[in-house]
Amino acid sequence: MKISEKPEWGALATFVPNKDLPVYNWFYYKEGFSRDLVSRLIERFKIEKGQTVLDPFCGSGTTLLACREAGINSVGFDVHPVAIFAARVKTGRYEAGELKDVAKSLLKIRFQRPEIDIRSHIVRGAFNIHTLEDVLFFRNEIMAMEDAGIRDFFILALMNVAIKCSYAWKDGAVIKMRKHPVPPLRDILRRQLFRMIGDCGRFPKTKALCEAEIGDARRMKLKDNSIDAVITSPPYLNKIEYTKVYSIEEELFFEKKGVPSLRSYIGSEDDRVIDEENKIESIIDANDLPLPAKAYFNDMYEAIKELQRVCKNPAKVGIVVGNGCFPTGVVESDIILSKIAEKLGFDAQEILVLNKRWCTRNRVEKVGITRESLLIWEKR
Repeated sequence: MKISEKPEWGALATFVPNKDLPVYNWFYYKEGFSRDLVSRLIERFKIEKGQTVLDPFCGSGTTLLACREAGINSVGFDVHPVAIFAARVKTGRYEAGELKDVAKSLLKIRFQRPEIDIRSHIVRGAFNIHTLEDVLFFRNEIMAMEDAGIRDFFILALMNVAIKCSYAWKDGAVIKMRKHPVPPLRDILRRQLFRMIGDCGRFPKTKALCEAEIGDARRMKLKDNSIDAVITSPPYLNKIEYTKVYSIEEELFFEKKGVPSLRSYIGSEDDRVIDEENKIESIIDANDLPLPAKAYFNDMYEAIKELQRVCKNPAKVGIVVGNGCFPTGVVESDIILSKIAEKLGFDAQEILVLNKRWCTRNRVEKVGITRESLLIWEKR
């Protein structure tokens, strides 16, 4: 397969370009990619209005939102409830005038000290007592709203504001605390709400259908041959378990506690291999792979097989992946996943190398270079 350098697209594989875009920046999702990457793939794949794009690892919904902006139907799945919630709110349809009236009413409500029903020491340590009481007060008022769409819009705004007014900061897979003066939550909530409401008026209004659901990429509730294109990015091999860094949001705003691992091994810290058929042994030499890598590729085998089932012929597929970095060296995920795709009914046409980073052992000893790549496939 063809391997090409594409460093000018490197920044597009990150969420950073979304930070200044209305609606896209309603929820900062460090693990996501950019709207511009999706837009370029829509153009490259010649995806048209009326067609449907799938993102089986949709995160906070960048692919879905970019497709809606372009007037293209989309559907996305993810196992993380915070991410799916953000995706649903960002792709919702709202009347700015109605939201403005609700916001004014909410912000006029006089504070009443709520019962603190939080047991988590992480959440309690993330706020001073006055800020935590403000968060819970507004949470309770918003939860009492009858309209589910409006309620979720306001919860997402409060979720963002709560983190901004906390002592918490996310350092990789770890939540760290740094005490410092924080602004009054009510003032920051007012700014956040009216900024988001203003975004609603500026964002293009199209009739494109958009769905975001909790779901496993290996078993999607989609019909055979129903998808025209795929734009996605699965969790990277041996990347940190990023689901843990959203534990504050989940504890405060979601009834369901305890986020499952993204798949049986993708993102899991458990290195045991399930006693099952090794699906990749006929495709690659897996003998020298670390145990987590074998499990990862077995899971991705199932996800790619599911893509083959739901995609039309000849659906285009764009997947951003990162190579694995282990003490024994680099595992070339981009090449291995492309070989699996070839086995399962795709033409692996090209690997576009977007970024390169050193893989180190013991933090200083260089053992290879990892690639962050965009895989271009086509169902045959």
